[in-house]
Amino acid sequence: MPSGQADKQWNSPRWALAVLLALLGMLGPFSIDTYLPAFPAIASALQATPVQMQQTLSAYLFAFAFMTLFHGSLSDSFGRRPVVLWGIVVYTLASAGCALSQSIGQLVLFRAMQGLSAGAGIVVSRAVIRDMFPPAEAQRVMSQVTIFFGVAPAVAPIVGGFFSVYLGWASVFWFLTGVGIVLWIANYRLLPETLPRKDRQPFDAANLMRGYWQLGTSPRFLLLALASGVPFNGMFLYVLSAPAFLGDLLHLGPTEFFWFFVLTISGIMGGAWVSGRLAGKIPPKRQIRHGFVIMLTVALLNLALNLFLKPHPAWAMLPIAVFAFGWALMVPVVTLLVLDLYPQRRGMASSMQAFIGSTANGLVAGVLAPLVMHSAIGLAATSLALMCVGLFAWIYLHHRWPDIGRVSHSQ
Repeated sequence: MPSGQADKQWNSPRWALAVLLALLGMLGPFSIDTYLPAFPAIASALQATPVQMQQTLSAYLFAFAFMTLFHGSLSDSFGRRPVVLWGIVVYTLASAGCALSQSIGQLVLFRAMQGLSAGAGIVVSRAVIRDMFPPAEAQRVMSQVTIFFGVAPAVAPIVGGFFSVYLGWASVFWFLTGVGIVLWIANYRLLPETLPRKDRQPFDAANLMRGYWQLGTSPRFLLLALASGVPFNGMFLYVLSAPAFLGDLLHLGPTEFFWFFVLTISGIMGGAWVSGRLAGKIPPKRQIRHGFVIMLTVALLNLALNLFLKPHPAWAMLPIAVFAFGWALMVPVVTLLVLDLYPQRRGMASSMQAFIGSTANGLVAGVLAPLVMHSAIGLAATSLALMCVGLFAWIYLHHRWPDIGRVSHSQ
């Protein structure tokens, strides 16, 4: 479908659409961050070991990563609305299953079901935006989505902590069940179908395999996906390591943790706001370069400070916030370049981009974070290394295909 159909499909303000799509995307981080404060209570109630509790997180992350491969592909064949609505149904039932779990094995199972369904919103919403809007306007809407989306990681631990302390750990998952119900009603009533039947892909194994092969063997696609997905982990590493980083290294009390999340989320929202303001005014390539320059500079500074100074709350949290600003400045632009490589397979492209990012998130959560979370220097060096994976991918892409992102889309 040609983009630019927004006026026919959405009569409300653009920010209202951004809020609706951001709420869909927030299911993922909400499902992680909301229940983290309840870890001790869950472990006590279900007699679970720390390793078993970690499995509830790993099961979710890897199920999320696996299913992101298919959400977008299904939406290319059956339409955007059905995939979103059915995804929310499964997520809501899985959340209720978590609340009713009587053993750690049951909780791990239902957490995996949450992971399988929670990614539908964030994957399909990217395709919806590009279906509806031309490039510059799509960048503005995607930046607005990132701004609203940025609120989730800051609010979720506060909400989860409140429910866990005052109403018990199961109430956290009943809250997520309620979120699922409200989201389903809102999307059933408001979300437009942006992919006409004439533009849908045949749903058969041969066609799907051709699509996965086309994208999976495309150096341009893979490099763009690495450039957008892996640098996020330079920041996400600190989020995953927050208890050790903030409590053990910076000696902050639990009630002071919110400063870290406020600073980091402010960085994401600020970068996304600037990205939206720059849409159509400078070439995408230059905006991406600005984002990487900011991330590289602050990551090097962060490593140098940790090498020569003892970590202190007065400065140790600020570099992560600036890093988040740089990431949010460039990621809407890179995402649109990914979606525009293969316009007829936008859903699949969004799926595979999300899969690469989610797989990186899972590896960082399960392997890297436990190795370095107790060392300030280790955290800073690993953050820099993760950013460099994305930077080198972009540099290689820039030299191999210099025309990508050169033209400013002002329409």
